[in-house]
Amino acid sequence: MIPIFVQIDPPMLITTTNDLPGYEIIEVIDIARGSTVRARHLGRDIGAVFKSMVGGEIKEYTKLMADAREQAINRMIADGQELEADAIINVRFMTSMVLQGSSEILAYGTAVRIQKK
Repeated sequence: MIPIFVQIDPPMLITTTNDLPGYEIIEVIDIARGSTVRARHLGRDIGAVFKSMVGGEIKEYTKLMADAREQAINRMIADGQELEADAIINVRFMTSMVLQGSSEILAYGTAVRIQKK
């Protein structure tokens, strides 16, 4: 598996892997987490109903979920910064339905302090 790195200012490494090549994990701090709850929009629902009849991607919902993931990631990073982490490893996503038509997106990972090897 190839790690995915996102550069943040101030610098923080974000990866889906358990380790960071070239770095040593010197301290595990806590879980960093960020979430958002998004609801469907009536206008989008009308278009989605027609699209579901003919098949294919429902781009309005794809964009809604992509925006929600980005917001959850940004909140996870902010949580990591509050924890004074250098990196967040083993990043994962989870989604769940909160209400009919509303979903929560959760991004979470392990906040760690690292040093170059």
